[in-house]
Amino acid sequence: MTLTRNLPLVAAQSALLFIDVQNFSAHRQGAEFASLSQEACEQTYGWYFAQLESRIIPNMQVLQTACRQAGNEVIYTTIESLTLDGRDRSLDYKITGFHVAKGAWDGRVIDQIAPQGDEIVLAKTSSSVFISTNIDYVLRNLGVKQLVISGLITDQCVESAIRDACDLGYLVTQVSDACLTYCAQRHDQSLRTVQGYCRQVTTRQLVAEIETIRP
Repeated sequence: MTLTRNLPLVAAQSALLFIDVQNFSAHRQGAEFASLSQEACEQTYGWYFAQLESRIIPNMQVLQTACRQAGNEVIYTTIESLTLDGRDRSLDYKITGFHVAKGAWDGRVIDQIAPQGDEIVLAKTSSSVFISTNIDYVLRNLGVKQLVISGLITDQCVESAIRDACDLGYLVTQVSDACLTYCAQRHDQSLRTVQGYCRQVTTRQLVAEIETIRP
């Protein structure tokens, strides 16, 4: 038998994972951008928000709808501390200055892809969700073996999740046009770097695949 990552999804054993699509990092009033003037924000993050609002979030909505209709689990991670003062954050987050207090607006998934019902949201305090949450335990309890990943930031938390998921034995599909970082060059470089760990498809390709497995 030939082993390969290029396997279609099986509905009963796949889940969609959104990485850090939250107010902190995906809303113009999020804390990561709040200290900047409107002019400075546009100069530094104008391309990022233009892509996010016109292309990436709509793709995320399409993925979310398709996976819900197919009966796939839809799971979310957000950067959020377990404490108000962030003392439980990773050393890296403390050095970087990332702090989203427990229960803060910045820690909420953006309204455009807000969780429904009892969809699972996992708060994390490190780049990889597999390091600072019990997601591996949760996924195995759910019977998930194939993980579809979409989110922010392509070359940081998304890439970290892909690598760790792969090493833990999951088959990973990255949706290339439903992930984003701060410039096209960084995004494209990350896709090339991590392609040895996962299957990479577009939103359109994955939705067409999901249509074939939808009950």
